[in-house]
Amino acid sequence: MSDERLQPVKSPAAWLGEDLARTNDWIHVLTPAERVDLRNALAHARSTGKSMAEIERADFPLTVLTPSVECWLAELQAGRGFLNVRGIPFENDDEAAWIHWGLGLHLGTAVSQNAAGDLLGHVRDTGADPEDTSVRLYKTRVELGFHSDGSDLVGLLCIRQGRKGGANRLVSTAALYDEIQKRRPDLVAHLYEPFIWDRNDEQADDEDPHFALPICRDTDGHRTFFYIGWYIRKAQRHPQVPRLSREQRELLDLIDGIAAEPRFHIEMRLEPGEVNYLKNNAVLHSRTAFDDHPEPMQKRHLVRLWLTAHGRWSDGDDFVRQGIPVRPGVRSDAEAIQASEESGAHPRE
Repeated sequence: MSDERLQPVKSPAAWLGEDLARTNDWIHVLTPAERVDLRNALAHARSTGKSMAEIERADFPLTVLTPSVECWLAELQAGRGFLNVRGIPFENDDEAAWIHWGLGLHLGTAVSQNAAGDLLGHVRDTGADPEDTSVRLYKTRVELGFHSDGSDLVGLLCIRQGRKGGANRLVSTAALYDEIQKRRPDLVAHLYEPFIWDRNDEQADDEDPHFALPICRDTDGHRTFFYIGWYIRKAQRHPQVPRLSREQRELLDLIDGIAAEPRFHIEMRLEPGEVNYLKNNAVLHSRTAFDDHPEPMQKRHLVRLWLTAHGRWSDGDDFVRQGIPVRPGVRSDAEAIQASEESGAHPRE
């Protein structure tokens, strides 16, 4: 193993949650003028007569907010790898989706988040069974462990919060890497060895239900860090997949354990109009379990974007940034939510 892989990470992205909790410079509160700029951009986009999916960057023109967006991109690329934006102005769910989509056009290009080809994802409990191996856990209200998403960037905007719980947690992958070196240097080499990942039954027709990928790779002189622990563990359901070694199991447990320690992660409960933008290579995110409101129109609802970053990154990993292949006949998030409401389905206890 090269000496570089055993060197501590020296970067603004190697932060500790306990340090950030004492500051607020990772938060951008929109000014009144920036909020007006977003409302004007929304009005212009709708005046084009195009659908939300059809509008282009020029159809959602920003002026006052442009310098801030450039700063956000710089922070995502070369800074901490995440930021929190507050004060997104919307009056209903539809406006929230349009503004989130329009801002996303200035940050990157949306990619598919599921086999239905959804470019705007709806994070909402549909009453789906979390024990079903084909169910993506964002459609439930159970806890989501620390993980990456399949793109350069993820944007998560809160429309409504649940009754209780549902806090978001973020952890630096650089800080995780450094701590693994300190505690278990013997496991560092295993970060670069292939693990078998489950495709969650979202594979294309010509793909296997699983794939091989290391957690860390060196790409164009940069270290990539991609992790979804439960997808690696879930792949063990396939009889043809090799069993995890003792060292591999210990590494997965160590990553999860370090990320869960309060001093490493920062925790926040997104409120309506609040959005987190994350660089997936720099930050893992998670969500605590939550209790929801019984009324369908009061349920916890966040909208999500997966974005490639307009070619700005020098450390992208094409294998995990292109989204999920689309398969015909798969129900979209919006259709799943509608079916849940029409059937009167309630979250599972």
